Amino acid sequence: MNCSMPMRSPLNAPSLPKSTDIAIVGAGPQALTLVTHLLQKKKSMRKRFVVLDPAGDWLRQWQQQFTAYEIPHLRSPAVHHPDPNPHALRTFAEFRPQELFPPYDLPGTRLFQDFCQDVIRRWGLQGRVIPAQVQHIEPVQQQRQQRFRLGMADGQMLTAKRVVLAIAGGTPNRPEWARTLPFTYPSDRLLHSHQVDVRGLRLAGERVLIVGSGLTSGHLASGAIARGAHVIMMARRTFYEKLFDSAPGWLGPKYLKGFHAEPDWESRWQMIQSARNGGSLTPAIFTKLRRWEREGKLSFYEQCEVQSAEWKGAAWKVTCTQSATHNCIANLPIDRIWLATGSTLDVNHWSLVSDIRATHPLSLVHGLPVLDSHLRWAGCNLFIMGGAAALQLGPAARNLFGGKLASERIVPALLNGMPSAA
Repeated sequence: MNCSMPMRSPLNAPSLPKSTDIAIVGAGPQALTLVTHLLQKKKSMRKRFVVLDPAGDWLRQWQQQFTAYEIPHLRSPAVHHPDPNPHALRTFAEFRPQELFPPYDLPGTRLFQDFCQDVIRRWGLQGRVIPAQVQHIEPVQQQRQQRFRLGMADGQMLTAKRVVLAIAGGTPNRPEWARTLPFTYPSDRLLHSHQVDVRGLRLAGERVLIVGSGLTSGHLASGAIARGAHVIMMARRTFYEKLFDSAPGWLGPKYLKGFHAEPDWESRWQMIQSARNGGSLTPAIFTKLRRWEREGKLSFYEQCEVQSAEWKGAAWKVTCTQSATHNCIANLPIDRIWLATGSTLDVNHWSLVSDIRATHPLSLVHGLPVLDSHLRWAGCNLFIMGGAAALQLGPAARNLFGGKLASERIVPALLNGMPSAA
């Protein structure tokens, strides 16, 4: 649950106060979206919040991931970004139109990063992120008022009236065969995608097995092939293309109206699963992968799983569940295995909120919390953004559009004060 990024202490970094009104945990795109929407509504709120992130800077982890995978552009259209003005990115890109990719003007990675830095500058948010790693959050009573005590990795404490969690919070999925492997192989030869950085790798002549069917697997395959590797892409399903994570109708009232009208939380969860439908590739990436397949640089193993993997000598010996079709893989030495198998979000596994779960039990549906209409944890002033708010926001909760939806729910509650906790 704790962010694995190293602590960073930038020059002139703000120090941790003893107390604050609002503590925002995380400094990614969702947190930046919340802060700009909050300041748009009330500029005086500038003095009433602190932002806590191990990196000590905005968007650091997000930028590192995009750079590590060499992702050329976002999957979200140009209208989705952290600024309250939906047209702000297009205006910013007026003299950089070649960095908006068809269809729907998908912003290039560098353009989006430059725009976000402009957002940070325009809203006066430079130097607002405190380099601190929150390890636990404890509800306490002070002068008969509910507060939270946030404990940092370095032992410092912060007391806050209200807390917003703007974190990803997912646990990397590792297939059973990978979890039970004896650790007799070099540590860099079996990695989950979040551990992979294609920059600097020398892969000429190597064979890389990538497990998973989502966009991350496509980016990793692209990076490996660019460095001279032959890639095998294996997935339990058939690889398929889809422009967005979920249909465009989920980015507005077309589908969300019916979603919000559904009173049953389990049914909502099923709607989310159906909308996202597992991992998919964008048409642009899928076209490139098919071309590389024709050129003999890539092989697709579909409706297939790893049955076993054994490190023998200097390579992996892998068998799969479709040995009648792909029996060749057992005879191919595999140099590296990358698991692009996503992550699981389960609030039960969030050590950060274990004390809150104990004092304020909350209904969960497949690990997702049932929050109130302001995305507040029942009985206390803890708010949640990101994928963990999907039961209220829908399948796009973890995306840029989800940050806007979450801000529209949370900001009014932060401005209007809280009803007394039950």
